[in-house]
Formats: sequence, C-alpha cells, structure tokens
Amino acid sequence: MRVKKDRSGQILELIIDSGKTEVTRLAEALGVSKVTIRKDLDELEERGIIRREHGYAMLGNQDDLAGRIAYHYEEKKMIAARAAELVNDGDTILVENGSCCALLADALAASKRNITLITNSVFIADYIRKKCSFDIVLLGGNYQRDSQVMVGPMVRQTAENFCVDLFFIGTDGYSARSGFTNRDQMRAQAVRDMALAAEQVIVLTESQKFSGHSAVPLNLKNKIRTVITDSLIDPGIVEELTAQGIKVIQAE
Repeated sequence: MRVKKDRSGQILELIIDSGKTEVTRLAEALGVSKVTIRKDLDELEERGIIRREHGYAMLGNQDDLAGRIAYHYEEKKMIAARAAELVNDGDTILVENGSCCALLADALAASKRNITLITNSVFIADYIRKKCSFDIVLLGGNYQRDSQVMVGPMVRQTAENFCVDLFFIGTDGYSARSGFTNRDQMRAQAVRDMALAAEQVIVLTESQKFSGHSAVPLNLKNKIRTVITDSLIDPGIVEELTAQGIKVIQAE
C-alpha cells in the first residue's frame, strides 16, 4: 500500500530527489502557483526542515534532526499522529531524540493539554517551546551538537528522579538477532538509562528502518511493548515482533 502524500510531502520528495530545487520547478511539478508553493516552503522553513536561498529550496542540514525529518515525512507524520492518541491530557511522558519523536511532540503540542514532557533532546524542547504551554523537563548531560541531544551518565542520574508509564523512542534499525539498534553508543546508552524510569517503551519508526540495522543494540529486553510504524512494514517482521509479545500498530 503506497502512502498518500500531501503537498508538503510531495515538495520534500522532489527536493530529496533533485537536491537544490527552483521554486518555479516545484510549482510546475505540482500544478500550483508560485505563491502557493512559497507559502508551503515558508511553513517548512519555519519548522527547520528546509532552507530557502535566492529562488531555490533545499533540505536543512542532514546531520541534524530537522534535516532528517524530511525523509519519509508523510509516514513519520502518520506514525506521530497515531502515537499521540496514546497520550492523555495531564500525562507525564518521556520522549527520546529522533525525527518521529520530534513530530510526536509537535502533534501533542497541537492536540493535548497539561502535558509534562521529559526529554534528553534539546532539539525537541526548542521545536515545541512556542507551540504549547507544556512543562518541558530537559535531562542533563553532555551535549552532542550535531544531534542536539544530551548523553552521558548525568542522563541516568536525572532520569532516576521520574517514574512514568510511557517512553517514546526512535531507532536506526532492526535485526532479528539484535533487536532494535542505534548507530551511536552514547545515544543508545541514554535510551537504556531513560528506559529505567518507564513502565513501557514504545518504538516509533517508519518501515524502511526494518531493512537494515546499526552497530549498537538498544538491549531493552522486555521493556518494548509497542511498535508504531507505517503500513509498508513486511508482514514477516510483524509476525516476528508479535511472537516476542510486542504489539505492532500500523498507522494509516
């Protein structure tokens, strides 16, 4: 089943395919006016996903979270919207760094009230700060500039002060042998440390991530109870996760 993309998703797809892309070309490709395209690009630029330059549009820095949000954007938005349904007004939740997690925070800012959001992501804290009146708790640690995330032993020390029901995380890949993985040892350890404060972990990831794995297993054992992904996930992977007692939700 192919994911239906709205105009923002189509714009990002064209920019990803072509790189630096003229506004005129985007308008022609999508059959809308340049004024309409500029409004769409203004919104995407405000969200940090693209940059504008002299009649062109291009992706943001692909080394940081804003740039990564552009990839599989429609799938990630659907996953985030479905994850937001699991959160009630007044809840306290943990949210880890990741593009799906950033879009979850954005969805919560638009639809929920009185949330306390605990995170090690400087990016996510800044991403929603003007969009809501949530209590945002930023865990301490060493700051990784590219990923805009806090890591190191202080993450565990500060996370130990909380006890929450839900912890939302992303992943860089998956394998049957190692489970969910991360490409960065320090970020993986931060996820493990934060998971100690939560009753259950919910993985948010587009189906494409199941096609390969990174070097560092998250090793969360029985903490992962739910995976929210898109409808393109391989049925064999669904069976494999279900056999481990993990509920798989396919966002549509």
